[in-house]
Amino acid sequence: MKKINEILVVMIFILTAVLAAAVCFKAYDVYDTNRRLAKEQEEMEVHRVFVRNQEAQNRVMEMEAEIQELTGDVTGLEQLIARIQSGGQTGSVSQDYMEEPTVSANRTVSENVSVSGNGTVSGNGTVSGNATVSGNATISGNSTVSGNGTVSGNAAISDKGTVSGNATVSGSYSVSGNFPPFMPDGVSDNGEINYYDGSMTESSIFDAWRGIYEQPDGMSLEQRRELRTSFQETLEVNQSDRERIAENKYDFSGLKIACLGDSITAAANLENEEGYQQYSYPARLKELLGAEEVYNLGIGGSSIGRYWSDPYVDRYREIPEDVDVIIVMGGTNDGFCVSDKEFGNLEERAYRTYCGDLDELMRGLRENYPDAEIFFVTPLPNILQDYLMNERDYLLPQQDFVDVIRILAQEYDYEVIDLYNSNILDSHDANVVAEYIPDGVHGSHAGYQVMAEHFAAEIIEYYEENTEDEAGTEEINDTKEDMESEESGRAEEEPDLDEKNGTEEEVDSEKKNSMEEESESAGKSGTEEDTETAGSGIEEDMEWE
Repeated sequence: MKKINEILVVMIFILTAVLAAAVCFKAYDVYDTNRRLAKEQEEMEVHRVFVRNQEAQNRVMEMEAEIQELTGDVTGLEQLIARIQSGGQTGSVSQDYMEEPTVSANRTVSENVSVSGNGTVSGNGTVSGNATVSGNATISGNSTVSGNGTVSGNAAISDKGTVSGNATVSGSYSVSGNFPPFMPDGVSDNGEINYYDGSMTESSIFDAWRGIYEQPDGMSLEQRRELRTSFQETLEVNQSDRERIAENKYDFSGLKIACLGDSITAAANLENEEGYQQYSYPARLKELLGAEEVYNLGIGGSSIGRYWSDPYVDRYREIPEDVDVIIVMGGTNDGFCVSDKEFGNLEERAYRTYCGDLDELMRGLRENYPDAEIFFVTPLPNILQDYLMNERDYLLPQQDFVDVIRILAQEYDYEVIDLYNSNILDSHDANVVAEYIPDGVHGSHAGYQVMAEHFAAEIIEYYEENTEDEAGTEEINDTKEDMESEESGRAEEEPDLDEKNGTEEEVDSEKKNSMEEESESAGKSGTEEDTETAGSGIEEDMEWE
């Protein structure tokens, strides 16, 4: 009976083990199935996002072509941009434009608050005494344009007898048929004329208006737009940048720079031109700084995050290990792709989200390139983002992407070149599109040159400031060392405290001995004198007797 009980216990134990194994196997099978399904679901979602983003990129290319067709037509560009910003549908807009109003053949156009937004202001005897004459396609054929508060932001100011006595003549596409607006004979006695003549001298003509451009740090794009057009801002900032480059004294000949970016970095829109890479901003930057090497790591269509092609976060390790400066310019394609889900947030910083992947990129650069100076560049504001957002309501405004770049760059102590809030090369300005950004997002030869000059000026300023800080630190250290050296010298000149005490004791002892000897000598001398005195007295007494 005992043996039977033992057999039953063993059988029960075996059955329990088998059941436990079956339960575990079933649980693992459920887990594996769920994991496999989740992975398949994730892959399907990633595929869906990629298909959606491919459609968006194709639409962007159509928009670029549409804008490029209007590059020579500033009026058409202005109307297209206005319709996009108002949220209206466009399509083949250039043929649907209404005729612009015309102000022409009048003896006098004067004392109006504003003469602006007209297709043509021409054939008038006098255009004067107006607060503003701006935003017109053409101001031409007038006898006199004078005495106005501001004459600015016009596509052309040409064929006039006189342009004079105006408070400001600036940011116009052409003054007397010149571009940039040099100082023609007919433009005179104006309070302010902003122009660039290409010359670099120690005493620049632009010193007079530097105070006008200098603005508080941290101004937003909207605040800058209230002060001047992007075209005006681009001209003025570019002049300032060129002067800084001309005045540079820092030696960049040993510097190696890597530029990580998208089609704007690659200058991919110029790829049909032979040797187009020479016009890209990295190539121009190398020439401007005289750097040893500048690596162009731009790939067309590339995004920062993993929701689109060639993400920066997966390829930044292509940057050579010995670079001194890394410039990361991105966010444009992310803006064309990302919904709120792919954008993520800074609390979670999840994988395959803009916030998470950008954080991983910045952390990876810090860990793998600890000695490099790293600059993050915010994307230029572009009209295509607004255009695409009108059609795709899941897209987010560019400002969201810019804010995350600035916040994370501050966390990692990176420098930021804030193109977005600079108000330069903004394709919401038709004159900027006509001259610098022909398809609304990529640069022309001139556009990439302006971009390169701005980056060069920012890098020069950074190195000059750091050189001054290092020089100040060295001066403080030298002063400290001199003071320590002086104190050490004085300490060597002064005897040791024990030696000094010993010397003082010896001096005191010698003085004491000397005084005792003098005292003994004085006492002995006194005794002899007393004896002599006493003897002399006895002799006198004996003689007396």
